[in-house]
Amino acid sequence: MIQDQLKRNLCIPTVPKRIISLVPSQTELLVDLGLKDYLVGITKFCVHPVELRKEKRVVGGTKQVNYDKIKALCPDIILCNKEENTKEMVTELEKIAPVHVSDIYTITDVYALINQYGILFEVQPKASELIAVIQHAFLRFCEEVKTQPSLRVAYFIWKKPWMIAGKNNFIDYMLSVCNYENFYQGEERYPEINLEGLENKVDMVFLSSEPYPFSEAHFLCFPENLQVKLVDGEFFSWYGSRLQYAFNYFRTLR
Repeated sequence: MIQDQLKRNLCIPTVPKRIISLVPSQTELLVDLGLKDYLVGITKFCVHPVELRKEKRVVGGTKQVNYDKIKALCPDIILCNKEENTKEMVTELEKIAPVHVSDIYTITDVYALINQYGILFEVQPKASELIAVIQHAFLRFCEEVKTQPSLRVAYFIWKKPWMIAGKNNFIDYMLSVCNYENFYQGEERYPEINLEGLENKVDMVFLSSEPYPFSEAHFLCFPENLQVKLVDGEFFSWYGSRLQYAFNYFRTLR
């Protein structure tokens, strides 16, 4: 008996050998833990490593999946996330196999997830090594960035309507790690906003590469005197093994 990050008890009598992952960052994490051969099903958004979608069965996206395809793969376990997947999906998937749900807000939650996977799939040495690598990079970066000035930012994730990362999510947490002040931290998790007067509220606008594919063409939507940057959304929102490279990327933004 194990617990997922929602404190739900899962009965998994043996080490799962047939895994379906419905979360792109967790799929990449599994591969980096040496579990690629155990993956039997993934989403169309599982883009790392790049060849994976040609090798594994794609069962849908993160919000909608083909339950018949999943059932036909005879999974031992299905991996989900509270934010990326829906409660209704988890309920349906539990009719097929045990469902482990992650719930990530901070880097401590990331360490806990990696540790859970290490135990669940019996890859504790690799999990411990990965945690140590991420932790070393994280602590080193935190020491460096605390001497740099804080900047007020708005982190955009969507257009039509304009949506930004608000409070109580992993993006907001990573912005704070980078010593950015999320101007919309007091708002809901992903509020819709208008751009009127934005230049008087923030020092900088970040346009994320995902889920909306912003480009430099969108710079024209903002006042000329407002600094706008394209940022790699994977480094701000993917909470698996990609974090070992994130802090070097964050240095380039400064």
